[in-house]
Amino acid sequence: MNTVSNAARSDGKATHRAPTAVRFENIHKSFGVTPILRGVDLEVAGGTTTCVIGPSGSGKSTLLRCANLLEVPDSGRVLIGEEAITDRGADVDSIRTRVGMVFQRFHLFPHHSVLNNVTLALQQVLGVPREKAVEIARRRLAEVGLAAVEDRRPSQLSGGQQQRVAIARSLAMDPEVMLFDEATSALDPELVKGVLGVMRDLAQQGMTMIVVTHEMRFAREAAHQVAFLDGGRVLETAAPDALFDSPQSGRLREFLDQVL
Repeated sequence: MNTVSNAARSDGKATHRAPTAVRFENIHKSFGVTPILRGVDLEVAGGTTTCVIGPSGSGKSTLLRCANLLEVPDSGRVLIGEEAITDRGADVDSIRTRVGMVFQRFHLFPHHSVLNNVTLALQQVLGVPREKAVEIARRRLAEVGLAAVEDRRPSQLSGGQQQRVAIARSLAMDPEVMLFDEATSALDPELVKGVLGVMRDLAQQGMTMIVVTHEMRFAREAAHQVAFLDGGRVLETAAPDALFDSPQSGRLREFLDQVL
């Protein structure tokens, strides 16, 4: 996919950039004496979606958090485009502005309106003037189907709506890469569809995405590749149809038998 992102700068002009790849090289991470990631290699081509699946405790969320150094690998490298965020001397804060992340929990400010939740980081982190920040926020809220709720507080929204606000907040920062850590796992089943719909739209638009998920149907339909983690290692990486229909390892076959 050769999609080009058209981003809105604070001065209102469009910028054009090629999709950004992400690469994990021999990532090791332990918590205390417990190894979590054991030499993970994974490459996500620019403009594509990779879904990461696997059993609980396999290291999926830890790997995702290594992408923006919310967890610092013990060894190995993480590259966002051509910049290694793990290198000594890397401008971590600058690289982080290129990466959006959506968590299981929404982390919205309860005392702020939806609109202010989306504009705060634009103003405080990127220095975007208030008027322009509001314009960007309204556009992003419209993209996730929430233009009509900008004046509400988070407590007045459903869980699915709150998660879409969280996605709009990340998108407002104009990221090159989006990370989703089980973004639907805290939602009631009837609210999942709307959030997955927004994520599917992003995938179709060519956003580089890494999605830790237990939604196997989404992984099959929206991903360009699926990576199976178990015991802190990537056991298989393949296109969705190949991975789900013709698993190569007994461990993946066992996992799919349990979840499908």
